[in-house]
Amino acid sequence: MSERQLALWDLKSFEEPIALQEMDTSNGVLLPFYDPDSSIVYLCGKGDSSIRYFEITDEPPYVHYLSTYSSKEPQRGMGFMPKRGLDVSKCEIARFFKLHERKCEPIAMTVPRKSDLFQDDLYPDTPGPEPALEADEWLSGKDAEPILVSLRDGYVPVKNRELKVVRKNVLDNRPPLGPRRSQSSCDANFSRLTLEELLEEIRALRQAVQAQEKRISELEHKLGQFTNGTD
Repeated sequence: MSERQLALWDLKSFEEPIALQEMDTSNGVLLPFYDPDSSIVYLCGKGDSSIRYFEITDEPPYVHYLSTYSSKEPQRGMGFMPKRGLDVSKCEIARFFKLHERKCEPIAMTVPRKSDLFQDDLYPDTPGPEPALEADEWLSGKDAEPILVSLRDGYVPVKNRELKVVRKNVLDNRPPLGPRRSQSSCDANFSRLTLEELLEEIRALRQAVQAQEKRISELEHKLGQFTNGTD
């Protein structure tokens, strides 16, 4: 059987899981990633094209389905960014690195918030890069809580963008001030010749229109005679 399941166990008793949820049937291995700060477990199946995530609570039924991220291409592998590497300014709570055949695609999980302030409920103190114990100390039987760091220092407030309206002034394109160029005799002759040519074209057009009107009137008269049978 290739049935995949999500099971939650009690560390004090491994006889039976306290919660068991059937996922699907597939040969791909499920890769679980758990975020203790938000109590969310992400399930990324090798060969799948989706990421399903669930919330873990202390009360029955313990496992609560949240949502599914879907894409078109299957994942060959998946990596998980440590919490201190997230962009807290965009309310990013998780970031995966999806391995394709020829590339690595970052996938960001964000929580939509309208406020631009630092979200304390999304980012409690999280384990930092400093180890609480050395390897020799842990092998000797010592135990210690992880050294937590705040993510508030990674918060960069969004700057308010001012809306600027730029109005063009027609006076900005005016010609530079200076002595006016006097009209030369060449320009005057050119203007006089152009005006005379236009007037001559207007006269010719008027004569052509009058000739056409006279010819149309004659044709209408002949057509009337032909219709009345007088011709």
